[in-house]
Amino acid sequence: MANHTLQNRYLEWVGVAIILLALGRCAFGPGVDDSGSVSPSVAQETQLGDSAQQKAETLPAEATQAVASQTETAQVATSQTETIEVDAAPRKLSFSQKPHKILSVSNYKTAFPDTNATQLKGAQRWGVTPVKDRADAENRRNQLVYVGASPYYHVDPLTQSIPYLVPRAAILLEDIGRAFYDSLQMKGVPLHQFIVTSVLRTQADVRKLRRFNGNATENSCHLYGTTFDIAYNRYFTVEDPEGEKRHRVRDDSLKWVLSEVLRDMREQKRCYIKYEVKQGCFHMTVR
Repeated sequence: MANHTLQNRYLEWVGVAIILLALGRCAFGPGVDDSGSVSPSVAQETQLGDSAQQKAETLPAEATQAVASQTETAQVATSQTETIEVDAAPRKLSFSQKPHKILSVSNYKTAFPDTNATQLKGAQRWGVTPVKDRADAENRRNQLVYVGASPYYHVDPLTQSIPYLVPRAAILLEDIGRAFYDSLQMKGVPLHQFIVTSVLRTQADVRKLRRFNGNATENSCHLYGTTFDIAYNRYFTVEDPEGEKRHRVRDDSLKWVLSEVLRDMREQKRCYIKYEVKQGCFHMTVR
């Protein structure tokens, strides 16, 4: 009986001590500094530490390891996020924004030497059988592509040829126009279109042309729909109908830019080119 009484008193004292400790913890808190104020960071760390310790004591060993692994993964993800934010900061551009120089070619005849005999090989390989007249050309619509209108080049009013090419040559002409635009922009020159002066000629067109043009051959490359001429001494200015009038660019400057583009196309083995002095054009055939 006495032992039971002592045991009850012991439990009572222990209970009183626990209550007093709890009251003291509430009154002063775990993060009290010398001035009597509570430090939120210390209080939070203490609470988080107590909570983690309690969870670790109640969880099995495998579960504790899983919690630690998840914590490490979260820390790594946070570190990676911070790194990405730093890398995403804007950087200064290192490339030059100055217009490229206009270089042209050293010699037109040397850069574009392909004769009619050379070009005829490409014409016969990639072209259609010679077109007799305009009516015959109309029947070749399944073999020829209309090239009379494009945003990249201008076609002269044609009297001795018609604006049709085989698909391979039509793609070449379009690519030259695009490259010319790109080169003008890179060099800071206002946009201009080069002018196509001759395209597909029928056999009837060649016969008429030979009456007053001694350079026109009977077996012309233009008969096959693979050949076209581009003027080098005049260009079509691209104007904004509602904007200010463009300042005039010298034809020689545009010729230099065009010659660079054509030289690149020839070096890529996409075409044969002849520099025609009397006709004032680049005479070219797809290859």
